[in-house]
Amino acid sequence: MNPPLVGQSTNPNSAGVLGEGVTPDVADAGTGVYGRDRAGKGNGVIGYSETGRGVWGHSNTGFGVLGESVGGRGVVGTSQTDYGIRAHSNTLSGIRSSSDSGAGVEGEALGAGTGVVGTSVNGIGVSGKGGRLAGLFEGAVEVTGDIRLANVEVTGDIRLTNADCAEDFDVGATTAAEPGTVMVIGADGQLRPSERAYDKRVAGVISGAGNYQPGIVLDKQESRQRRLPIALLGKVFCKVDAQFGAIAVGDLLTTSSTPGHAMRADDPMTAFGAVLGKALRPLTEGQGLIPILIALQ
Repeated sequence: MNPPLVGQSTNPNSAGVLGEGVTPDVADAGTGVYGRDRAGKGNGVIGYSETGRGVWGHSNTGFGVLGESVGGRGVVGTSQTDYGIRAHSNTLSGIRSSSDSGAGVEGEALGAGTGVVGTSVNGIGVSGKGGRLAGLFEGAVEVTGDIRLANVEVTGDIRLTNADCAEDFDVGATTAAEPGTVMVIGADGQLRPSERAYDKRVAGVISGAGNYQPGIVLDKQESRQRRLPIALLGKVFCKVDAQFGAIAVGDLLTTSSTPGHAMRADDPMTAFGAVLGKALRPLTEGQGLIPILIALQ
């Protein structure tokens, strides 16, 4: 139901209701229109339009519209098919917001949309500046285009909290392989678990075992093939077998005859081209999962 019509005008260039406040000798000029709901549950002012502006606020030097609330929201905008709030400025930011203790801007997508979108025709899509961190991402970050360091300026550190640099490789659909497994390149180009000692076809270790997760995963793509991240650089947990010799910290590791396991490389000449990395934790006997530093050579 529409609110009762109190003021109306048949002239499109005139106002149905005109309010003007003039007190030029005080700091606060008067109020043109003042609306108040004494019951506490209604609306102080309602603006309604079929196709135009429901409420229009204009100011030459101050606020066009000011919304304040003690316990609720200062301004709320909703729409069924368009923007809830649309802001524009010729020279400055379209929207500027601040908070004493919370977030300056908070975007939330209740469905499958995007919480915050930043675009620019000729400038910067998203700019972040912080006293502690310029940006914080909780969860995976997907980049659909190139990462061009020549066009990215970072004045602080880039911190990756996870461990290794991995790359996705095709793995046989029926291949039994889990994180920590040593993988080699098969004749068909797909990876499979290692099964012989000093194998120069060694490619790396399946990332994600223990408490190490990949910090970077390269070559993520849609494929009908089964693909797994293979650690190529950094720290990763790896399956090792000490029956071929006790493993000490710093020992070079290579493939063993135990499927998917590494062993100590005792023969440097034979190990050349088949070295997987260095042990970061000892294993004196049996089989186990230890952290290693990937260093293919």
